[in-house]
Amino acid sequence: MKLLRVGTAGAERPALLDAEGVLRDLSGVVADIDGALLADEEALGRIRAAADSGELPVLDATGLRVGPPLGRIGKIVCIGLNYHDHARETGAEPPSEPVLFMKAPDTVVGPNDTVLVPRASRKTDWEVELAVVIGRTARYLESAEEGLAHVAGYAVAHDVSEREFQIERGGTWDKGKNCETFNPLGPWLVTADEVPDPQRLSLRLWVNGELKQDGTTAEQIFPVGEVVRYLSHFMTLYPGDVINTGTPAGVALGEPEPKPFLRAGDVVELEIEGLGRQRQEFKDA
Repeated sequence: MKLLRVGTAGAERPALLDAEGVLRDLSGVVADIDGALLADEEALGRIRAAADSGELPVLDATGLRVGPPLGRIGKIVCIGLNYHDHARETGAEPPSEPVLFMKAPDTVVGPNDTVLVPRASRKTDWEVELAVVIGRTARYLESAEEGLAHVAGYAVAHDVSEREFQIERGGTWDKGKNCETFNPLGPWLVTADEVPDPQRLSLRLWVNGELKQDGTTAEQIFPVGEVVRYLSHFMTLYPGDVINTGTPAGVALGEPEPKPFLRAGDVVELEIEGLGRQRQEFKDA
């Protein structure tokens, strides 16, 4: 299923994109798309039955904002340097264990919402990423297969980053990752049954119409199932938690000088095979 949330920010309602690409209203079936829903097999069954019936009300998509496909996100855990080609372009050694940092849930915006370039920013960068959404509580998992079994679905994430804040200002990476609007998510939460192999997805990103990133999740150093297993030994993962799994080569940081970091007026578009497409205009904060 392709689940999404539509409407004005803070007042989104649940919806479904059916097999024919028709947007349908789920508000009569469930209250929201969130961790509680993803952990409730009975509720998910109701959605599937309603979708199969063809009787869900049709929504007019004209002018309708698409919000983040997941509400009440618990935490966002991110994996740095998780693609062989990205490590090469930045001159970094591939890590022996996953590199972890966190993003606050309040960085999440809709897939087509405006993204704000922070005040005093000189090095705002783009990163298309596969987002993994947890559907079952994960603690001390023993295998990558168990890790995959705890995934509810997948989405497109844009891990916007300010590289000077991240790398040159001391401390952890978090300062360059948690600026306002720095995690567009969606358009859809695609349930795991529609993604038989998360290591065979293409990822692309364009800046002002120019293709910058053209990669595949096959390049991940630590694949999805292993990432979930690994994280479960350092923190408990709950339904509705999100994992951003890293970005392929092609970021501004990896380009020769002068590096083409983002400025107000730039337009970024990104997509992942089968998971949908995003478009953001950048403006000054």
